[in-house]
Amino acid sequence: MSARIEHLETSGTFSLDGETHQVDNNVWIIGDDTEVIVIDPAHSAEAVAEKVAGRKVLAILLTHGHDDHIRQVLQVKERIGGQVHLNPEDRMLWDQVHDDAAPDAEIAHGDTFEVAGVTLRALHTPGHSPGSTCFYSEDLGEAPVLFSGDTLFQGGPGATGRSYSSYETIVESIRSTLFALPAQTMVNTGHGPSTSIGAEQQALNG
Repeated sequence: MSARIEHLETSGTFSLDGETHQVDNNVWIIGDDTEVIVIDPAHSAEAVAEKVAGRKVLAILLTHGHDDHIRQVLQVKERIGGQVHLNPEDRMLWDQVHDDAAPDAEIAHGDTFEVAGVTLRALHTPGHSPGSTCFYSEDLGEAPVLFSGDTLFQGGPGATGRSYSSYETIVESIRSTLFALPAQTMVNTGHGPSTSIGAEQQALNG
């Protein structure tokens, strides 16, 4: 069976700089009936484990280190297995949440991850956080697919008004790295609805 994308929405809190907000997060599962990769298993280890349903987990990929994306990741790993990958430039954010444990592996720009016959390629896109990383696949469905975390949303760049973030940096990441992708690329975001590279090019350039 060919690889497919499965979506799970979970709800919880995001806390940074002394503020806490309620948020809904998108969890993305890529694979087939046998094996999967999980991207950003937020808020509920139980819900993620139920969605994975006993399949072999080849990797748990984190787009960045904000607590809404990582707070449950060790519990998720305990439930479903798999190694936790994070760009090391977000280690300070990780340590605010998990000061007694480390990610299993580091993510670098250009790293590839294979599952069910498809390849995901890591694209380092700093700005929302220093280590923010997107994952891109040319062979997952009829059009290319990007899992953008909190770097690019429907309507524009992710938030940059918090510690370790930079609006100028995120715009440069989007323009130089993400807008170099095909316009038809589907963008599956960390929060909210999906979009496309073409639609966001028009929004940012318009």
